[in-house]
Amino acid sequence: MISIAHPSDRLRSWWRPQAAWRGEVSPEFSRAFVREVLNTERVRMKALIVTSVIGLAVVTTVSWLHPQFVEQVWKKQFSLFYLYAIFVPFIIVESIALAVVSWERDHRHDIPYIRRYLNALVETSLPTIVLGVQMMHMGDERALGFIVPMLYFMFITLSTLRLDFWLSTFTGAVAAAEMFAMAMFFPAFHASAYDPWSEVGFHVARSVVLLGGGVLAGAVAAQLRRQFASSIAAATARDRVTNLFGQHVSPQVVERLLTAKSDDAADRHNVAVMFVDIRSFTAAARQRKPEEVVQRLDRAFEVLVDVIDRNGGIVNKFLGDGFLALFGAPLEDPDAGNRAVTAAREILQAMERENAASDWPLRLGIGIHIGEVVAGNVGSSRRKEYTVIGDTVNFAARLEALNKEYGSQLLVSSNVYAAARDGSGNAVSLGEIAVRGYDQPVAVWRLA
Repeated sequence: MISIAHPSDRLRSWWRPQAAWRGEVSPEFSRAFVREVLNTERVRMKALIVTSVIGLAVVTTVSWLHPQFVEQVWKKQFSLFYLYAIFVPFIIVESIALAVVSWERDHRHDIPYIRRYLNALVETSLPTIVLGVQMMHMGDERALGFIVPMLYFMFITLSTLRLDFWLSTFTGAVAAAEMFAMAMFFPAFHASAYDPWSEVGFHVARSVVLLGGGVLAGAVAAQLRRQFASSIAAATARDRVTNLFGQHVSPQVVERLLTAKSDDAADRHNVAVMFVDIRSFTAAARQRKPEEVVQRLDRAFEVLVDVIDRNGGIVNKFLGDGFLALFGAPLEDPDAGNRAVTAAREILQAMERENAASDWPLRLGIGIHIGEVVAGNVGSSRRKEYTVIGDTVNFAARLEALNKEYGSQLLVSSNVYAAARDGSGNAVSLGEIAVRGYDQPVAVWRLA
């Protein structure tokens, strides 16, 4: 899954975390995952660069302060030329690779797999070059038992940050093959007296340990990859739900959506639809500065939205000086009607308290109807929003508008009155009245 372009090569079924993939991999998940993989790749490259620089500094300092000690280890006069000739180009190449990976990450591109393997080959060959120089100066047997062969393990360990089993295994295989080749064939290249074939079992065993280290590092990388994938899948799912249902979805609703694994497909729901409108707000706003108008709206909506969230609803959209709230969508709620009525009563009480502390009192109009709607993610391929469609929505809007005619603040349909018996106390029947857009009169109730 490193490469978006070739998912069949990357999404190996044996390491897929169950929590990360349930069906198709989303583009958001792929982009986020690739970005995190490239971030760990950058950490690995920075570790190699810093370690190389520190190593150069330490050896240079020791060779200046204690040249006799270095020559005793080196078995002859030590020249810093060899050290800088190997490590300076390596640091430069690794710095260029780091810049390339950073650019690819910032532009949301992946690194081609062939480049990953080529980079692993180049990096793991560094100890081999150093080992060759030491064998020529220190002697083959002494160099093979010195520090450099252990450097292979540093590259194998850091390969876990590639988060790829096969790349770590490849690193271990390269280290094992190159070390074995240097031990068995390099002495003959420079006419050494050392006979490696007399200890072939010793060198085979060390190479097998290096290969095993690569496999174990790959297993750790695979486990880290699973955990990364699970974490990113959870984060992208949360972002998708939050973006889908807007900024004012309550955390409780988001958690329920994630638990229920809801998607954005259109479906039928039995929903309590609430329209809230601030009466005569436009006329009053003409007498005030735009900044004052926005501040007053923000204060009012802050209180009202909190009530909706607290009662398990969602504010689906803001409509200028009002909003549309839903109870029972996107998740079914058998108590949707009761929750809607409770929220409406709390809204009116909260607005009374708000008005008492403000020099600009507001009067609300609320209409609630419950019934079947089609709810889902609607829009173009570039922009979508979660919405509800159906006669239930239209009728709730008509009920809210009737508040002007009857001087009321909260009107509900007979469906809501029946569904919210516990919360419909002090209800007053307005009888069957004519509603614009409907042929037959409908029963309407006013809640005090």
